[in-house]
Amino acid sequence: MAEVRALCALCGSREGADSLYREATIRLGVLMAARGMQLVYGGGAVGLMGVLADAVIAAGGRVVGVIPDFLMQKEVGHRRLSDLLITGSMQDRKTRMFEMSDGFIILPGGLGTLDEAFEIITWKQLGLHDAPIVVLNVGSYWDPLIALIGGVIQGGFANRSAADLVTVVDSPDAVFPALEAAPPAARPVLTSHL
Repeated sequence: MAEVRALCALCGSREGADSLYREATIRLGVLMAARGMQLVYGGGAVGLMGVLADAVIAAGGRVVGVIPDFLMQKEVGHRRLSDLLITGSMQDRKTRMFEMSDGFIILPGGLGTLDEAFEIITWKQLGLHDAPIVVLNVGSYWDPLIALIGGVIQGGFANRSAADLVTVVDSPDAVFPALEAAPPAARPVLTSHL
């Protein structure tokens, strides 16, 4: 697996109900900065997005945010980043984050996080990238997602190899070994048998 120099974080614009989410996000940011790993994320100053960016910045790391213009105008954009790119749409945002990243981490988040996560997982399934995707399952937050993927496979709507598209860990310290050890995606089957 190629070295991950720029890690794209998909996470919530809220901090969530459990303080574990915030604590794990801060720890992840500190570890990223210590490794010289650039954070690429949605550009917000709010929620876990803001917590992660602040943690990386405080630890001396580099942070690139990508935010659509309409969100920037609502003043949710982070103003202290190494670089802030403004896009015309949410789809442009996802594409830019994808293009700048060597790996992906999915932290707790809401519907927007799910949208981004499913898109990046699907792109891997289709062979559009081979970057590692790690799910940080803090406090068992993503257990329903993991069960859903298993159910999709069991129901016959995805190949068994779909389970290998993501690696699940339960602590920030386990993220980096998981990125390094992530298996490559199975060769895509571009038929109804995906």
